Amino acid sequence: MKYYDVNKIKNIALAGHNGSGKTSLAEALLYKAGVSDRLGKTADGTAICDYDSEEIKRKISINTSLASFEYSDFKVNLLDTPGLFDFASEMIEGIRASDTVMITVSAKSGVKVGARKAYDEAVKQGKSKMFVVTKIDDKDANFFNVLTELKTVFGPTVCPVVVPVIQNGAIVSYVNLIEMKAYKYDAKGNAIETDMPTAEISEKFEYRIEGLIAAVSEAVAETSDELMEKFFEGEPFTQKELIDGIHAGMNKGIITPVVCTSATELAGIDMLLKEIELLLPNPGEVYAAEAYTPAKDVVEVKCAKEDPLSAFIFKTIADPFVGKMSMIRVMSGKLTSNSEAVVSSTGNVEKIGKLFTLCGKKQIEVSYAEAGDIVVASKINASTGDTLSDASRIIELPAMEFPKPCYSLAVKAKAQGDEAKISSGIQRIIEEDPTLSYTQDENTKEQILSGLGEQHIEVAAAKLKTKFGVDVALSVPKIAYKETIRKKVKVEGKHKKQSGGHGQYGHVWIEFEPCVSDELVFEEKVFGGAVPKNYFPAVQKGLEDSVKKGVLAGCPVVGLKAILVDGSYHPVDSSEMAFKTAASIAYKEGLRQADPVMLEPIGELKVTAPDDNTGDIMGELNKRRGRVLGMEPVSHGVTLIQAEVPVREMHDFAMYLRQTTRGLGSFEFDFMRYEQLPANLLTEVISALNLDN
Repeated sequence: MKYYDVNKIKNIALAGHNGSGKTSLAEALLYKAGVSDRLGKTADGTAICDYDSEEIKRKISINTSLASFEYSDFKVNLLDTPGLFDFASEMIEGIRASDTVMITVSAKSGVKVGARKAYDEAVKQGKSKMFVVTKIDDKDANFFNVLTELKTVFGPTVCPVVVPVIQNGAIVSYVNLIEMKAYKYDAKGNAIETDMPTAEISEKFEYRIEGLIAAVSEAVAETSDELMEKFFEGEPFTQKELIDGIHAGMNKGIITPVVCTSATELAGIDMLLKEIELLLPNPGEVYAAEAYTPAKDVVEVKCAKEDPLSAFIFKTIADPFVGKMSMIRVMSGKLTSNSEAVVSSTGNVEKIGKLFTLCGKKQIEVSYAEAGDIVVASKINASTGDTLSDASRIIELPAMEFPKPCYSLAVKAKAQGDEAKISSGIQRIIEEDPTLSYTQDENTKEQILSGLGEQHIEVAAAKLKTKFGVDVALSVPKIAYKETIRKKVKVEGKHKKQSGGHGQYGHVWIEFEPCVSDELVFEEKVFGGAVPKNYFPAVQKGLEDSVKKGVLAGCPVVGLKAILVDGSYHPVDSSEMAFKTAASIAYKEGLRQADPVMLEPIGELKVTAPDDNTGDIMGELNKRRGRVLGMEPVSHGVTLIQAEVPVREMHDFAMYLRQTTRGLGSFEFDFMRYEQLPANLLTEVISALNLDN
C-alpha cells in the first residue's frame, strides 16, 4: 500500500441500527474498490469485516473492524462498527477515530434508535455525518418516506444527493442531484447513464426533482455569503459550487447528505465512492483536536506531518496468538516502526515495534504512518485511551466517554483449577472492551462480570472459551443479605465439659442490643473479677467469629452491640477456648430472643428516559418495590427519574428499560444502605439462601 498525504485520506466510521446493512455496505465498497474478488456476506460467514469466530457464529457484528483500501488515488480507512447496544463502546471508539460518520438507515424499516444514537454520538464528538439509505432494492422499501422521516427527526441539515427513480414499485434508475444525471445498473453493478426521469415515469417525480434540487441548493447557499447571494438572485449553482458547498457544509456540521444504495445489487456503490472522494472532509480540514499539556493547559493539535508526534490509541484487540494489538489514529507528526514514544498519562517510554494497516484480519506491514492516518501497532503496553507523544511535546488527548456497566452475572469456572485462567483471560478481554468490569463481591465472595446487557456478557464468556480455553458458568448474582436485631436482651452462655483430667469451663452473661455499626461493638462491664481480664479478648473473638453467620439464614450480622456484664470461671478448667465457646453459645441464644430480622441492600437509581416512557417506568418501579423520589427535565423530551429500589428487584431492569424505551433510556444504580426485608418475602429469601448454602 502506498503512503498518502493527509489530503488524500478519508477516515469513515460506519454506524447505525443493528441490521441496517453496515457490514453489507462495507463489503460492497471493498468489492467495488477491487479489494476483494467476491462480495462477502454476513449470513454466509464470508464478510471481510466480520471475521471473529463469534461474529461468524452469531451472524452479527461484535467488534469494530478496520478495512483500509485504496481507490482513485486516495486512501479510505473504513471502520465498521456494531449496531447492537450491548457493544456501544465499539461504536464510540470507531467514531472517535473517524472524521465522518456514515449512518446507515434501512429503506424498509426507516429511522431506528441505533441511527439516532450514532447521530448523537457524531454530534457529541464533532464529526461530519452522511446518511446512506440501504436495502433500497427491497420490495417493501420506501426511500421518500425515509427521507421525510430523516428530515423530521434530524432537521433541515438533511440534504438528498442521490435518489431513486421508481416506476410501478420498482427502481428504474438513480439520479445524482449534483451531476444532474441518471444511471441504471446492470447485473454486475456497473453504471449505465440513462435519460433523466420525465412525467411519464412518475406523475410526481418532476415535482420531486425540482423540490429536491431546491433543497440541495438551499443547503449549499447556507455555506457562504457569496453562494447565498447567488441563490437569492435565482442563479443555479455550478457542479463545482455544489460539490464545494456540500463539502464545506459537511465539515461545518450544517449539511448531512443522503445517498441511497443496494449493497446486494451494487447499485449506487460507485456513486457513493465518488461522494466519499468529493464530499467528505479529509483529516487536514477538520477542526484541530484539543489536548492538554502536563500543566493542564489546553493546546490545539493540528493534523500536520511536520509537527511533533501525537497519536491516540482508540481500540485494543486481545489476540491470544498475535498478542495485544493497538489501533492508533495519528493526530500529528509521524509514527514510525522501531521507534520510541512517550505515554502521556504515565510518562513511560513505549517501544513501537512493527506497524500494520488492516483490511479485516489481513495485515499489511508498513514502516510508518503520518498525520491523519490509522495504523495498528502490535505488542505495546499502552492501553485504549492513551496518548503517544514525542518527547519534545508531551500532550494528552481527552479520554473517550463510555456507558457504565448496568447488567451483571456471576462467573464460575466449570473445571476446578481454572479460576486463575478466568481472571487473566477476562483482564485481556477488558483491555478490548472498557464497558466490561470484573470484581469480587466482598459479601458473597462471587466473581461478578458486569456489562451492558445479557448478550454482552455471553459474548465475553464465549471469547473466554474460544480465545483463552476457559469454560465458565454464568448465573444470577447472589444478593448480599444481612441480619440484625430489634430489641435488647440479656443471656447466659455456659460451656462446661469434664471428662476426667483437664476440663473446660467458661461462663458469661452478655447483653445484646441494637446499634448503628457495620462491625460488632464489644464492651465489658464486669465487676469484682467475675471474669478475669485475660479472658475478655477470647469472649470478643468468640463473638466476632459468630457474627459472620446469623440465626435466620446464616447471613452476616450488623448493628449489634455486645456488653459482657457477668460470668464465672474455674481456676483450673477455664481457658480462652472455653470462654470463646461460651460467648458463641450466648450469641446464638441472645439473637433468637432479640427479635432478629433480615436486611436487604437498597440502591439509588437514576433513570434517564424519553418523556413518553416516564409513566411506564414509574409504574414498573412501584412493582419492583421502588420509591420514586422525584423527576426533573434534563433536555428536550428527556426526563431524569430518581428513586430508591431494592437490589433484589434490579437484576433485569436493564433489559426492561431497553425494551420499553427502544434503547433510548439509560440508568445508573449505586448501593446506598440496608433496610429491613418485608415480612412477606422472609420465608422465600431464607429458603433460597438455605438452598444455596
